[in-house]
Amino acid sequence: MLFVTERMTWEQIQKKYPNQWVGLVDVQYQNDDGISVESAVVKYTDKTKSELTRLVLKGEIISRHTNPEGYLQLGMVGVL
Repeated sequence: MLFVTERMTWEQIQKKYPNQWVGLVDVQYQNDDGISVESAVVKYTDKTKSELTRLVLKGEIISRHTNPEGYLQLGMVGVL
C-alpha cells in the first residue's frame, strides 16, 4: 500500500505513474466539474481496477487511469 502526502497536479501524476490505475484522495477538480482532476494526493498505485472500484463505492477514494492520451478506458463509458 502506498501513502503519499504530497499534492501533485494531474500532469505530474500521469508522468510519475504512467498508464496505470491510481487511487486519489483530497482531489481538487478543474472548474469544480467533478470530472477533470486538477490536483490530488495519490493514495494507491498498487491496486487493480476492481480493488479501486470497491474503494470508490465505499467513498474512500476516487480512481483514475493515467493514460496520457486522455481517452476513456473500457468500462468507464457507462460511468460518465
